[in-house]
Amino acid sequence: MERKKSFSMNYYLRYLIFGCVMALLPLLTNAGILKTSWIGIIGGTIIYTIAGLGLNLLLGWSGLISLGTAGFMGLGAYISAYVTGDLGLPFEVGILLAVLIPLVFGILIGLASLRMEGLYLGIVTLCVSEVLRKTFDELEPVTGGFSGKQANFPTLLGIFKLNQQSTYIFLVVIMVLLMMLTYNLANGQLGRALNAMRGSQVAAQAMGVSLLKYRLIAFSLATAFASLSGALYVHFIRFVYPSTWTLPVSLVIMALIVIGGLRSVFGTFIGALIVYAMPDLVLKNIPVIGDINGLSYVLSGVLIIIVVLFYPGGVINLFYKLHSVITGGGKKKAALPQTGEEQESMEETHE
Repeated sequence: MERKKSFSMNYYLRYLIFGCVMALLPLLTNAGILKTSWIGIIGGTIIYTIAGLGLNLLLGWSGLISLGTAGFMGLGAYISAYVTGDLGLPFEVGILLAVLIPLVFGILIGLASLRMEGLYLGIVTLCVSEVLRKTFDELEPVTGGFSGKQANFPTLLGIFKLNQQSTYIFLVVIMVLLMMLTYNLANGQLGRALNAMRGSQVAAQAMGVSLLKYRLIAFSLATAFASLSGALYVHFIRFVYPSTWTLPVSLVIMALIVIGGLRSVFGTFIGALIVYAMPDLVLKNIPVIGDINGLSYVLSGVLIIIVVLFYPGGVINLFYKLHSVITGGGKKKAALPQTGEEQESMEETHE
Protein backbone atom coordinates (compact mmCIF):
# COMPACT_ATOMS: atom_id res chain seq x y z
CA MET A 1 0.00 0.00 0.00
CA GLU A 2 2.85 2.36 0.90
CA ARG A 3 4.55 1.54 -2.40
CA LYS A 4 1.40 2.36 -4.34
CA LYS A 5 1.02 5.71 -2.57
CA SER A 6 4.63 6.58 -3.31
CA PHE A 7 4.06 5.81 -6.97
CA SER A 8 0.97 8.04 -7.17
CA MET A 9 2.72 10.95 -5.49
CA ASN A 10 5.59 10.48 -7.90
CA TYR A 11 3.17 10.99 -10.78
CA TYR A 12 1.75 14.21 -9.29
CA LEU A 13 5.30 15.47 -8.95
CA ARG A 14 5.89 14.68 -12.65
CA TYR A 15 2.86 16.76 -13.61
CA LEU A 16 4.15 19.70 -11.54
CA ILE A 17 7.61 19.48 -13.11
CA PHE A 18 6.04 19.22 -16.55
CA GLY A 19 3.96 22.33 -15.84
CA CYS A 20 7.02 24.27 -14.67
CA VAL A 21 8.87 23.38 -17.86
CA MET A 22 5.91 24.43 -20.00
CA ALA A 23 5.64 27.73 -18.12
CA LEU A 24 9.21 28.63 -19.14
CA LEU A 25 8.16 29.24 -22.77
CA PRO A 26 7.42 32.98 -22.34
CA LEU A 27 10.91 33.47 -20.85
CA LEU A 28 12.47 31.74 -23.86
CA THR A 29 10.51 33.92 -26.30
CA ASN A 30 11.43 37.11 -24.40
CA ALA A 31 15.07 36.09 -24.56
CA GLY A 32 14.79 35.63 -28.32
CA ILE A 33 15.60 31.90 -28.15
CA LEU A 34 12.18 30.95 -29.53
CA LYS A 35 9.76 32.82 -31.77
CA THR A 36 6.85 34.70 -30.19
CA SER A 37 4.45 32.67 -32.36
CA TRP A 38 5.33 29.60 -30.30
CA ILE A 39 3.18 30.91 -27.44
CA GLY A 40 0.07 30.89 -29.64
CA ILE A 41 0.85 27.46 -31.09
CA ILE A 42 1.65 25.76 -27.77
CA GLY A 43 -1.29 27.55 -26.17
CA GLY A 44 -3.56 26.01 -28.81
CA THR A 45 -1.94 22.63 -28.11
CA ILE A 46 -2.81 22.99 -24.42
CA ILE A 47 -6.42 23.82 -25.27
CA TYR A 48 -6.68 20.74 -27.50
CA THR A 49 -5.07 18.68 -24.73
CA ILE A 50 -7.77 19.74 -22.24
CA ALA A 51 -10.53 18.71 -24.66
CA GLY A 52 -8.62 15.49 -25.40
CA LEU A 53 -8.41 14.57 -21.71
CA GLY A 54 -12.20 14.60 -21.47
CA LEU A 55 -12.62 12.55 -24.64
CA ASN A 56 -9.95 10.13 -23.44
CA LEU A 57 -11.97 9.49 -20.28
CA LEU A 58 -14.98 8.81 -22.47
CA LEU A 59 -13.42 6.80 -25.29
CA GLY A 60 -10.31 5.37 -23.68
CA TRP A 61 -11.62 4.35 -20.29
CA SER A 62 -15.34 3.77 -20.88
CA GLY A 63 -15.27 2.80 -24.58
CA LEU A 64 -18.01 5.29 -25.55
CA ILE A 65 -17.61 7.36 -28.70
CA SER A 66 -18.47 11.01 -29.25
CA LEU A 67 -18.19 13.15 -32.36
CA GLY A 68 -19.66 16.21 -30.68
CA THR A 69 -16.55 17.62 -29.02
CA ALA A 70 -16.31 20.59 -31.39
CA GLY A 71 -19.91 21.62 -30.75
CA PHE A 72 -19.41 21.69 -26.98
CA MET A 73 -16.14 23.59 -27.36
CA GLY A 74 -17.96 26.20 -29.43
CA LEU A 75 -20.84 26.40 -26.96
CA GLY A 76 -18.44 27.01 -24.08
CA ALA A 77 -16.59 29.64 -26.11
CA TYR A 78 -19.72 31.61 -27.04
CA ILE A 79 -21.23 31.45 -23.55
CA SER A 80 -18.07 32.78 -21.92
CA ALA A 81 -17.62 35.49 -24.56
CA TYR A 82 -21.24 36.62 -24.20
CA VAL A 83 -21.26 36.58 -20.39
CA THR A 84 -17.98 38.48 -20.01
CA GLY A 85 -18.40 40.80 -23.02
CA ASP A 86 -22.10 41.57 -23.48
CA LEU A 87 -23.24 41.10 -19.87
CA GLY A 88 -20.05 42.46 -18.32
CA LEU A 89 -19.85 39.73 -15.69
CA PRO A 90 -16.53 38.52 -14.22
CA PHE A 91 -14.37 36.01 -16.06
CA GLU A 92 -14.94 33.39 -13.35
CA VAL A 93 -18.71 33.60 -13.84
CA GLY A 94 -18.29 33.23 -17.59
CA ILE A 95 -16.14 30.12 -17.19
CA LEU A 96 -18.56 28.60 -14.67
CA LEU A 97 -21.60 29.12 -16.90
CA ALA A 98 -19.60 27.94 -19.94
CA VAL A 99 -19.14 24.61 -18.18
CA LEU A 100 -22.50 24.19 -16.42
CA ILE A 101 -24.81 24.97 -19.36
CA PRO A 102 -23.19 22.47 -21.79
CA LEU A 103 -23.20 19.98 -18.91
CA VAL A 104 -26.97 19.69 -19.35
CA PHE A 105 -26.42 18.47 -22.92
CA GLY A 106 -23.82 16.00 -21.69
CA ILE A 107 -26.27 14.53 -19.20
CA LEU A 108 -28.98 14.21 -21.87
CA ILE A 109 -26.57 12.44 -24.22
CA GLY A 110 -25.54 10.17 -21.35
CA LEU A 111 -29.19 9.21 -20.87
CA ALA A 112 -29.60 8.60 -24.61
CA SER A 113 -26.45 6.44 -24.66
CA LEU A 114 -28.25 3.76 -22.65
CA ARG A 115 -30.32 2.93 -25.72
CA MET A 116 -27.60 2.98 -28.39
CA GLU A 117 -24.02 1.89 -28.96
CA GLY A 118 -21.02 2.44 -31.22
CA LEU A 119 -21.65 4.12 -34.54
CA TYR A 120 -25.21 5.12 -33.65
CA LEU A 121 -24.02 6.94 -30.56
CA GLY A 122 -21.37 8.69 -32.65
CA ILE A 123 -24.01 9.83 -35.14
CA VAL A 124 -26.22 11.21 -32.37
CA THR A 125 -23.37 13.22 -30.87
CA LEU A 126 -22.44 14.46 -34.33
CA CYS A 127 -26.02 15.61 -34.89
CA VAL A 128 -25.97 17.50 -31.58
CA SER A 129 -22.72 19.19 -32.63
CA GLU A 130 -24.15 20.19 -36.01
CA VAL A 131 -27.31 21.59 -34.39
CA LEU A 132 -25.12 23.67 -32.09
CA ARG A 133 -22.98 24.87 -35.00
CA LYS A 134 -26.08 25.94 -36.94
CA THR A 135 -27.31 27.74 -33.83
CA PHE A 136 -24.02 29.64 -33.70
CA ASP A 137 -24.71 30.81 -37.26
CA GLU A 138 -28.28 31.95 -36.66
CA LEU A 139 -28.28 33.24 -33.05
CA GLU A 140 -26.67 36.50 -34.06
CA PRO A 141 -27.55 38.62 -30.97
CA VAL A 142 -25.54 36.21 -28.81
CA THR A 143 -22.91 34.76 -31.14
CA GLY A 144 -22.43 37.54 -33.67
CA GLY A 145 -23.46 35.16 -36.43
CA PHE A 146 -21.09 34.74 -39.34
CA SER A 147 -19.14 37.83 -38.24
CA GLY A 148 -17.92 36.02 -35.15
CA LYS A 149 -17.57 37.06 -31.53
CA GLN A 150 -14.80 38.93 -29.76
CA ALA A 151 -13.47 38.38 -26.25
CA ASN A 152 -10.66 39.72 -24.08
CA PHE A 153 -7.80 38.16 -22.18
CA PRO A 154 -8.98 37.02 -18.74
CA THR A 155 -9.15 39.32 -15.74
CA LEU A 156 -8.75 37.17 -12.65
CA LEU A 157 -10.66 38.16 -9.49
CA GLY A 158 -11.49 41.45 -11.18
CA ILE A 159 -7.96 42.72 -10.47
CA PHE A 160 -5.30 40.85 -12.41
CA LYS A 161 -5.53 41.66 -16.12
CA LEU A 162 -3.66 39.07 -18.14
CA ASN A 163 -1.88 39.48 -21.46
CA GLN A 164 -0.99 36.75 -23.94
CA GLN A 165 1.98 35.44 -21.98
CA SER A 166 0.27 35.42 -18.59
CA THR A 167 -2.84 33.84 -20.16
CA TYR A 168 -0.57 31.13 -21.55
CA ILE A 169 0.77 30.44 -18.04
CA PHE A 170 -2.84 30.35 -16.80
CA LEU A 171 -3.58 27.70 -19.46
CA VAL A 172 -0.60 25.66 -18.27
CA VAL A 173 -1.88 25.75 -14.68
CA ILE A 174 -5.37 24.63 -15.75
CA MET A 175 -3.94 21.83 -17.89
CA VAL A 176 -1.72 20.49 -15.11
CA LEU A 177 -4.60 20.54 -12.61
CA LEU A 178 -6.84 18.68 -15.05
CA MET A 179 -4.07 16.16 -15.73
CA MET A 180 -3.88 15.44 -12.00
CA LEU A 181 -7.67 15.21 -11.79
CA THR A 182 -7.84 12.85 -14.76
CA TYR A 183 -5.11 10.63 -13.34
CA ASN A 184 -6.85 10.55 -9.97
CA LEU A 185 -10.24 9.70 -11.50
CA ALA A 186 -8.83 7.07 -13.85
CA ASN A 187 -6.95 5.28 -11.08
CA GLY A 188 -9.81 5.37 -8.59
CA GLN A 189 -13.25 3.80 -8.34
CA LEU A 190 -14.49 5.71 -11.39
CA GLY A 191 -11.70 4.39 -13.59
CA ARG A 192 -12.29 0.80 -12.47
CA ALA A 193 -16.03 1.12 -13.15
CA LEU A 194 -15.46 2.66 -16.60
CA ASN A 195 -12.94 -0.05 -17.49
CA ALA A 196 -15.44 -2.71 -16.44
CA MET A 197 -18.08 -1.11 -18.69
CA ARG A 198 -15.64 -1.00 -21.58
CA GLY A 199 -14.82 -4.71 -21.18
CA SER A 200 -18.37 -6.05 -20.76
CA GLN A 201 -21.48 -4.19 -19.73
CA VAL A 202 -23.18 -7.40 -18.59
CA ALA A 203 -20.20 -8.32 -16.40
CA ALA A 204 -20.01 -4.75 -15.08
CA GLN A 205 -23.67 -4.85 -14.05
CA ALA A 206 -23.12 -8.24 -12.41
CA MET A 207 -20.37 -6.63 -10.31
CA GLY A 208 -22.73 -3.88 -9.21
CA VAL A 209 -21.64 -1.14 -11.63
CA SER A 210 -24.54 1.19 -12.48
CA LEU A 211 -24.45 1.82 -16.23
CA LEU A 212 -26.72 4.85 -15.88
CA LYS A 213 -24.59 6.47 -13.19
CA TYR A 214 -21.21 5.95 -14.82
CA ARG A 215 -22.33 6.76 -18.35
CA LEU A 216 -23.74 10.04 -17.10
CA ILE A 217 -20.47 10.77 -15.29
CA ALA A 218 -18.38 9.88 -18.36
CA PHE A 219 -20.37 12.10 -20.73
CA SER A 220 -20.57 14.89 -18.16
CA LEU A 221 -16.80 14.93 -17.71
CA ALA A 222 -16.14 14.84 -21.46
CA THR A 223 -18.61 17.69 -22.00
CA ALA A 224 -17.19 19.76 -19.11
CA PHE A 225 -13.61 19.39 -20.36
CA ALA A 226 -14.63 20.27 -23.94
CA SER A 227 -16.67 23.34 -22.97
CA LEU A 228 -13.90 24.54 -20.61
CA SER A 229 -11.35 24.22 -23.41
CA GLY A 230 -13.64 26.23 -25.70
CA ALA A 231 -14.03 28.99 -23.09
CA LEU A 232 -10.26 29.14 -22.63
CA TYR A 233 -9.85 29.21 -26.42
CA VAL A 234 -11.98 32.33 -26.89
CA HIS A 235 -10.12 34.20 -24.13
CA PHE A 236 -6.72 33.18 -25.49
CA ILE A 237 -7.36 33.69 -29.21
CA ARG A 238 -9.81 36.54 -28.43
CA PHE A 239 -12.06 35.75 -31.38
CA VAL A 240 -14.31 32.91 -32.45
CA TYR A 241 -16.19 32.04 -35.66
CA PRO A 242 -19.04 29.51 -36.11
CA SER A 243 -17.06 27.83 -38.90
CA THR A 244 -14.34 26.92 -36.39
CA TRP A 245 -16.44 24.25 -34.66
CA THR A 246 -16.93 21.67 -37.37
CA LEU A 247 -16.55 17.89 -37.60
CA PRO A 248 -12.80 18.02 -38.48
CA VAL A 249 -12.09 19.54 -35.04
CA SER A 250 -13.84 16.61 -33.33
CA LEU A 251 -11.93 14.16 -35.52
CA VAL A 252 -8.61 15.86 -34.78
CA ILE A 253 -9.22 15.59 -31.03
CA MET A 254 -10.14 11.93 -31.44
CA ALA A 255 -7.02 11.39 -33.55
CA LEU A 256 -4.71 12.99 -31.01
CA ILE A 257 -5.80 10.68 -28.17
CA VAL A 258 -5.44 7.62 -30.42
CA ILE A 259 -2.00 8.76 -31.63
CA GLY A 260 -0.78 9.84 -28.21
CA GLY A 261 -2.20 6.84 -26.39
CA LEU A 262 -5.62 5.81 -25.18
CA ARG A 263 -5.89 5.84 -21.39
CA SER A 264 -2.74 7.92 -21.11
CA VAL A 265 -2.69 11.42 -19.62
CA PHE A 266 0.74 12.41 -20.92
CA GLY A 267 -0.07 10.65 -24.19
CA THR A 268 -2.94 13.09 -24.75
CA PHE A 269 -0.54 16.04 -24.69
CA ILE A 270 1.97 14.25 -26.93
CA GLY A 271 -0.81 13.49 -29.41
CA ALA A 272 -1.90 17.14 -29.41
CA LEU A 273 1.70 18.21 -29.97
CA ILE A 274 2.02 15.88 -32.99
CA VAL A 275 -1.34 16.64 -34.56
CA TYR A 276 -1.76 20.34 -33.79
CA ALA A 277 1.69 21.86 -33.27
CA MET A 278 4.10 19.80 -35.38
CA PRO A 279 3.05 21.19 -38.80
CA ASP A 280 3.68 24.78 -37.69
CA LEU A 281 6.64 24.27 -35.39
CA VAL A 282 8.65 21.72 -37.37
CA LEU A 283 7.45 20.84 -40.84
CA LYS A 284 6.88 24.41 -42.07
CA ASN A 285 10.46 25.28 -41.14
CA ILE A 286 11.97 22.52 -43.28
CA PRO A 287 13.33 23.80 -46.63
CA VAL A 288 11.13 23.02 -49.67
CA ILE A 289 8.45 21.39 -47.49
CA GLY A 290 7.70 24.64 -45.72
CA ASP A 291 7.68 26.60 -48.97
CA ILE A 292 4.87 24.55 -50.54
CA ASN A 293 1.51 25.63 -49.15
CA GLY A 294 -0.27 22.77 -47.37
CA LEU A 295 2.48 20.18 -47.89
CA SER A 296 3.50 20.26 -44.23
CA TYR A 297 0.00 19.16 -43.25
CA VAL A 298 0.09 16.34 -45.79
CA LEU A 299 3.36 15.08 -44.35
CA SER A 300 1.90 15.44 -40.88
CA GLY A 301 -0.96 13.17 -41.95
CA VAL A 302 1.53 10.63 -43.31
CA LEU A 303 3.43 10.65 -40.03
CA ILE A 304 0.16 10.06 -38.17
CA ILE A 305 -0.59 7.03 -40.36
CA ILE A 306 2.90 5.66 -39.69
CA VAL A 307 2.40 6.08 -35.95
CA VAL A 308 -0.97 4.30 -36.02
CA LEU A 309 0.47 1.42 -38.10
CA PHE A 310 3.61 0.79 -36.06
CA TYR A 311 2.53 2.00 -32.61
CA PRO A 312 -1.20 1.19 -32.35
CA GLY A 313 -1.02 1.68 -28.58
CA GLY A 314 0.07 5.27 -29.08
CA VAL A 315 3.35 7.18 -29.22
CA ILE A 316 3.52 7.10 -25.43
CA ASN A 317 4.43 3.40 -25.69
CA LEU A 318 7.55 4.36 -27.61
CA PHE A 319 8.67 6.52 -24.69
CA TYR A 320 8.10 3.71 -22.21
CA LYS A 321 10.02 1.26 -24.37
CA LEU A 322 12.92 3.70 -24.66
CA HIS A 323 12.81 4.18 -20.90
CA SER A 324 12.93 0.42 -20.38
CA VAL A 325 15.92 0.10 -22.73
CA ILE A 326 17.82 2.97 -21.11
CA THR A 327 17.19 1.73 -17.58
CA GLY A 328 17.72 -1.94 -18.52
CA GLY A 329 14.11 -2.77 -17.74
CA GLY A 330 14.25 -6.14 -19.47
CA LYS A 331 11.92 -7.88 -21.85
CA LYS A 332 9.21 -8.50 -19.31
CA LYS A 333 8.25 -4.83 -19.21
CA ALA A 334 8.28 -4.38 -22.95
CA ALA A 335 5.89 -7.30 -23.34
CA LEU A 336 3.16 -5.71 -21.22
CA PRO A 337 0.10 -4.85 -23.33
CA GLN A 338 -1.04 -1.83 -21.34
CA THR A 339 -0.58 1.75 -22.46
CA GLY A 340 0.44 4.97 -20.78
CA GLU A 341 0.17 5.33 -17.03
CA GLU A 342 -1.68 2.02 -16.83
CA GLN A 343 1.36 0.25 -18.28
CA GLU A 344 3.79 1.84 -15.86
CA SER A 345 1.47 1.15 -12.93
CA MET A 346 1.36 -2.49 -14.03
CA GLU A 347 5.14 -2.58 -14.26
CA GLU A 348 5.35 -1.29 -10.69
CA THR A 349 3.05 -4.11 -9.57
CA HIS A 350 5.12 -6.77 -11.35
CA GLU A 351 8.29 -5.51 -9.76
